Amino acid sequence: MDTDSLTNAPTTSAIKVDIWSDVQCGWCYIAKRRLEAAVERFGGEVEIEYHSFELAPEAPAEFDGATKEFLNHYRGLPLAEGEKMLARVTEIAAGAGLDYHFDRTHPTNTILAHELIHFAKSKGRQGEMNERLSDAYFQRGEHIGRIPNLVEIAVELGFDRDEVEVALTEHRHLDEVKADFARATELGIQSIPFFVVDGRYGVSGAQDTGAFLQVLQQVDAERAAAPTTEAVSR
Repeated sequence: MDTDSLTNAPTTSAIKVDIWSDVQCGWCYIAKRRLEAAVERFGGEVEIEYHSFELAPEAPAEFDGATKEFLNHYRGLPLAEGEKMLARVTEIAAGAGLDYHFDRTHPTNTILAHELIHFAKSKGRQGEMNERLSDAYFQRGEHIGRIPNLVEIAVELGFDRDEVEVALTEHRHLDEVKADFARATELGIQSIPFFVVDGRYGVSGAQDTGAFLQVLQQVDAERAAAPTTEAVSR
């Protein structure tokens, strides 16, 4: 696994994992499952925070076409190659316990979905919303680019309908989404998923569970070996 040293050490006891992803990114959902498995095997305290990244910021909310056509239009991927890639991703997703259905996905602009994730974050439920939106797109075939659909998803999770609708209509969390975009640019992130572990190590791509476990154990070992503040002062 390739890791790049990034910034300063964290200030909390939990190992912090910052994730830049898009709920329309098939590899991001796979990586999420693999990371979750690694955290379970690791057994220590891990704090996960999601950050917004758009794969196709120029895409409209309503795209008239299938996913392979979306990839062709916005990523320049030939249709035949796109079909093969989607079949491969579907197979790999199945290995992570996910049931992808690209035949009924609705390619869209995900800016509103990211705003909803930040709304949920303000309520301490960011991870739950990220999971539900990823499930909506890849497994349920739900549209995640329209305010009415997003409101229904939020209400299903127990959020207040009027509060969610106002937050999305007035774009109350758009600045937070844009701040995530800006931070990704500062870090040089050009593809997702991208993970920043413990504020120090950058991990790119849908690594396997063992690779995620390795970096968590590495950070844990480095923390254990570091002299404590008390020891240094003596």
